[in-house]
Amino acid sequence: MSTYGPVTGGLRLAPFRGLRYVPERVGSLAAVTSPPYDVVVRPGGQRELETSDPHNVVRLILPNEPDPAARHRQAAWALFQWQEEGVLAADREPALYVYEQRDGDLLQRGLIGALRLTRPEERVVLPHEDVMPGPVADRASLMRATAANLEPLLLTYEGGGAAAEIIDRTAQEREPLLETTTEDGIRHRLWALTDPAEIAVVDADLARHQALIADGHHRWATYLRLQEEQNGPSPWDYGLVLLVDSARYPLRVRAIHRVLPRLPFEDAVRAVRGAFRVQETDGPLEHALGALAAASAEGNAFLLTGGDGRYHLLDHPDPRLLDEAVPHDRPEAWRRLDATVLHSLLLDRVWQVPDAPEHIQYIHDTQAAVDQAARLGGTAVLMHPVREDVVRELARQGVTMPRKSTSFGPKPATGLVLRSLELE
Repeated sequence: MSTYGPVTGGLRLAPFRGLRYVPERVGSLAAVTSPPYDVVVRPGGQRELETSDPHNVVRLILPNEPDPAARHRQAAWALFQWQEEGVLAADREPALYVYEQRDGDLLQRGLIGALRLTRPEERVVLPHEDVMPGPVADRASLMRATAANLEPLLLTYEGGGAAAEIIDRTAQEREPLLETTTEDGIRHRLWALTDPAEIAVVDADLARHQALIADGHHRWATYLRLQEEQNGPSPWDYGLVLLVDSARYPLRVRAIHRVLPRLPFEDAVRAVRGAFRVQETDGPLEHALGALAAASAEGNAFLLTGGDGRYHLLDHPDPRLLDEAVPHDRPEAWRRLDATVLHSLLLDRVWQVPDAPEHIQYIHDTQAAVDQAARLGGTAVLMHPVREDVVRELARQGVTMPRKSTSFGPKPATGLVLRSLELE
């Protein structure tokens, strides 16, 4: 564990020997990357990734076997085989990795490293969403089997100091280790930061800050669970993250939509009348989303569709029903969140939809949510994103939002750099 040095307060981002694809052994770097596991839209998105290259990282993060134990053994075997075959190779020396994403006019830079895990009471890493036990158990089993962190969490902190200067100087003055453009049009570049003096400057700067989990709450909870299972200091005391300075590179915040596969659209609209004002809204989708944005500026609002081109806007919830349904033991800002109102009033009371994966699907992409509702004969509930300052302030108060309330991005591509704990 000599890589990690003494434990200090604040954020402690340690270098590690990154496990990376060997470009000559794969069709292209873009063809072996994937979105984070919970963003891959099943089943079509997963099949598309699997067929893009036989070594696509989706075979590690979402192995395709019906039995969970078999899935995770399959992923562990694939990770071992790909290293034996030279498809994946470890960098020779530990590094922090400067990572850049460019999506049109949006530029995001940050550092990928092994972050020291801290307990919630330390207030170093702030979650803002609740987690579900099922995904945590699944990710824990996968990480145990592979002894690896296969994809970085996305964390953001408000810095603007020396670490940001080193990141920008590295990106502007040095040749990258890799460069690729993925199918979504985002260009990715990666550099290795190995100079001990630069790493020491980064360490001193980050030690003064706390971070907000922007994406990866279930994986953070998994990191903490696996750390608890160890008998003493070990590589499991650290987890793979991408740390972005939001003072320099503000993240984009989008909503995460719900698809209710067992609630037909007509039934959803019929049941909600009286609890909300319900108005038919003209398509296409972009126009209907504009109506949702306008309504959201005045209060809670949602857009319903069955995927057939018809849209219904819900706004102006009944104040009495709202007050009865939403718990009173949280701050007013939490009680006003769309996700809070959706789950407390609509899902629990009006529609009585069970809180289970077969009844509620969480989909990041708006069009994918609409298509999924049409395919399953269900209802898509489209949402407007919450502001980042609201998220951060609630997190600082120690108040978690309903799960899958936000989607920060751009998210790091999975597969550009992995962390094998067996190398440490």
